[in-house]
Amino acid sequence: MGAWTRSGRVATVVGALLSVALVASACSSSSSTPPTTAPHGLPAFYVVPAGVSSKAPGTLLKYQKTTVSDINATAYRVMYVSTGLGGKSVAVTGMIFVPPTAAPASGRDVVSWAHGTNGMADTCAPSTNFVNEDLTTVPHASVNALLAKGWVVTASDYQGEGTPPDLLPYLVGGISADNTIDIVLAAHQLAVSDTSKQYAVWGHSEGGQTAMFAWDAAATYGARQGFNQVGTVAGAPPTQFGAIYAFLETSPYRFYLLMATVGYNTAYGNTAVPLDQILTPLGISLIPTLQQGCFSYLEKTLDKYTYSQIFKENPTQLATFAPTLTANDPIKLSSVPQVPLLIVQGGDDEQIPVVTTQALYTQLCTLGANVQRWIYPGYKHYEVMAVYTGDMVAWIANRFAGGAAGASPAPVGVSGVQAQSCGTSATG
Repeated sequence: MGAWTRSGRVATVVGALLSVALVASACSSSSSTPPTTAPHGLPAFYVVPAGVSSKAPGTLLKYQKTTVSDINATAYRVMYVSTGLGGKSVAVTGMIFVPPTAAPASGRDVVSWAHGTNGMADTCAPSTNFVNEDLTTVPHASVNALLAKGWVVTASDYQGEGTPPDLLPYLVGGISADNTIDIVLAAHQLAVSDTSKQYAVWGHSEGGQTAMFAWDAAATYGARQGFNQVGTVAGAPPTQFGAIYAFLETSPYRFYLLMATVGYNTAYGNTAVPLDQILTPLGISLIPTLQQGCFSYLEKTLDKYTYSQIFKENPTQLATFAPTLTANDPIKLSSVPQVPLLIVQGGDDEQIPVVTTQALYTQLCTLGANVQRWIYPGYKHYEVMAVYTGDMVAWIANRFAGGAAGASPAPVGVSGVQAQSCGTSATG
């Protein structure tokens, strides 16, 4: 069974993306020919043009000026090329926000936002309705704080939201990381954005994992065409999936486990992720639900079932599943770039155990990484973003200015922040 690997930036998918016998509605996702109509429920902009498979990742395919009422920027909905399932060039959609201030002579630096868990369906793409925070998973005040610095902000939908395949390969970190990097290259081709080739990545939750894998690729995939990733912020990144799995089994977020199981099956096929061994007949019957709504809908529809009603086998205990977990868990990285990394999290996180990011930090330090970790006491999973935004903006500004990570301003969002650092003499 092949796995998504960072080495060589190659993905190998063995077996069907989704077994037709299990998920008939997903059969269209394996087609190499783009549909001539937009995904159901989306406007004509989301029609994928022909010839994408022959274009290089990072190519801007089209853009459309749009309005986002509470974002202080000119907003553009974009479609661009990225690396998707099987290592193939695919169309991905997203947003580019251009601040109203004039660009410096060197061009505007870029912050690429990686969204958190919002669902798996086409209609969950943040670019369809960026004012709906159920889709964006980011406080708009945070976006405005980045824009206020004169930075362009990009936001990928990820492959599977807004464009085929029909379901997002949820928690396949390499794919969402590539998508998050390639929208930066696409923004450089949007003349009105006038960007430099310096960029930072920020993501939280699912986006935190995405940010970790974008960081991992900073010196390789992320450095193509002279682009330079100067720093990465990973908010509450999922890691040590076995521990998180057990943590979520009895939580109100146990529907994440169904999403992850189907997302990995989408990417790796039934040999590695055998749905009929993992899910009960009820669980299998609920898979089409993932295409019918986004976060709030899934929470309402799926969390009325207990874990044992949906699962008959813990996939983390399956030998065939081990390579999938290893390939997507940032604690399993064997080498690290010297790009500065900031891990941030709320001390009362109810979705990602704080102890898991402590273990991640310790492991990355062992590998010689340049890492800081800030834990904000008393704050939960998503509410902490509003609190750490100012501190994060100051940290990113220091990266763009070329300062040493160790000389970054101390976090002051609240009192008593637990701050750790290792290898922080390197500059951004």
